[in-house]
Amino acid sequence: MFITIIFYIVWPPVHLPAFLKFLNMAYPHYLQRLQDATRKHWDKVALNTIGGESFSYGQMAVQIEKFHLAFEALGFKKGEKIALYSGNGARWGMVYMAVNTYETVIVPLLADFTPDSASFLVDHSESIAIFTNEARWKKMDPDKMPNLRIAIDVDNWGCLWAKDEETKKTYETMDALFEAKWKGGYGPENVVFPTDNWDNLSTISYTSGSTGAPKGVMLTYRNFSANVDYSQRNVPAGDKMVSMLPMAHMYGLVIEFIYPLCNGTGIYWLGKAPTPATLMKAFADVKPYLLITVPLVMEKIYKSKVKPTLDKPVMKVLTRIPGINNIIYKKVKDGLVSAFGGNVQEFIMGGAALNPEVEKLFKRIKFPYLVGYGMTEACPLLAYEHWSKYVAGSCGKAVDCATVRIDSEDPEHIAGEIQAKGENICIGYFKNPEASANAFTEDGFLRTGDLGIMDKDGNIFIKGRSKSMILSSNGQNIYPEELEAIINNQPFVAESVVVDRSGKIVALVYLDPEAVRKEGLDAEAVSDIPERIRIAANRVLPGYSKITKVELVSAPFEKTPKMSIKRFLYS
Repeated sequence: MFITIIFYIVWPPVHLPAFLKFLNMAYPHYLQRLQDATRKHWDKVALNTIGGESFSYGQMAVQIEKFHLAFEALGFKKGEKIALYSGNGARWGMVYMAVNTYETVIVPLLADFTPDSASFLVDHSESIAIFTNEARWKKMDPDKMPNLRIAIDVDNWGCLWAKDEETKKTYETMDALFEAKWKGGYGPENVVFPTDNWDNLSTISYTSGSTGAPKGVMLTYRNFSANVDYSQRNVPAGDKMVSMLPMAHMYGLVIEFIYPLCNGTGIYWLGKAPTPATLMKAFADVKPYLLITVPLVMEKIYKSKVKPTLDKPVMKVLTRIPGINNIIYKKVKDGLVSAFGGNVQEFIMGGAALNPEVEKLFKRIKFPYLVGYGMTEACPLLAYEHWSKYVAGSCGKAVDCATVRIDSEDPEHIAGEIQAKGENICIGYFKNPEASANAFTEDGFLRTGDLGIMDKDGNIFIKGRSKSMILSSNGQNIYPEELEAIINNQPFVAESVVVDRSGKIVALVYLDPEAVRKEGLDAEAVSDIPERIRIAANRVLPGYSKITKVELVSAPFEKTPKMSIKRFLYS
């Protein structure tokens, strides 16, 4: 024991996984952490739908136990699948944990999936039960889901449908089963979650609603435990968290829900799609300690609120005066933090690169932000760095539960595919052996499909997706994301997509209608904007990647749940 303590002091917690491996020990199972947090914070709010229901850790534990008893009575077996198809909320979180702690496999489906797509994935996953709401269930056909035995209303725990009357009656004895077993005596000491299942399947996460060859990412309890352990050692901890991202997406599920819940944090979901006013009120009321978002959100705030102020002539003069500029920048930073409740220790962005112009200002004002990197197959983290050490333009350093490499002869200077192997990496795709085989290299590294470089300090810089990279006629690699960052800095541009048309670089641009309206531009003035954008962008672009044409599009680009543009739709 003495040696262990000395070793821990000499080799600090950041190296804990290697330390534990040295001692032939494992880091804690995430359900062990959840069990400990539940016992310790029994009366504290755990799950809260803003403007709706709220449940303490104790109430969550009681409901989880009720579901366990119902699942047992229904004959559900370890490893069988249960789907969850609903919007974010406190009951969503309760269902996820009830299924996961029973050791049935949870299949979270994005609320944006159509009922037909959801039905297809329920069938593909071989789910025997589904938690959804009445409106969604009315549009689903049980005949298309032959394995299904019961559909449960996530809004009130009622039975929406059962394959037979016996199944319905058995489920409806849930409360009676609990009372018979515990007789009102269920307390913190009775909460026991399984932890001998490290390499068992925990979750199947479908990356899209495709009805072709769906890719259901298979994630184990080890995968989740590795990322929860990393997050608890490296990401700030706090009392309350506002959850905005889709829970059926790994980014939101792990970083906005599972890791903080295991800390004893209260999770506050926004529920229905919020307006800017309700969103700001939620931040003001909850005062979250951490904000998980996407670059697009922060870029919009910068372009609509910060940039117009700093671009005023008097501000341009004042920000050049030493001392005065620091006062101004501090006010800008404090204003941004205050807008999100005033208590945010760190703003974590992911899903895309942050615009360089925005990054430049954030660094200048010492805004506590960072851009991380991950994917569903990594559950989800692959790279992160605390904001105080974060290098602009990067996505942080590799998480210590994985080894990340660049498949390049010169990883520091020549972009190659980013590949990863570790405790957090998935075991493949459900019922899709071909995709599973193609996802990994011969030596077991996950092929991310992303291109990047890594500097001598281990900072990873993503250049773009390998599928979207454009090869010029003279052999130069052109990364559309880099061009789009320059285009998006131009006046009136809301977002853009760069495409290759027979060797010509074309930029598709959606203008900010509010900015156009404020300037009072008529149709003729708007028609001049594309050529201005092209000329301005080409001034700073190398010869091999100059833009041939800029075309305006009439609607925002379609996006994924994590707000990345579906660039495959555009050509």
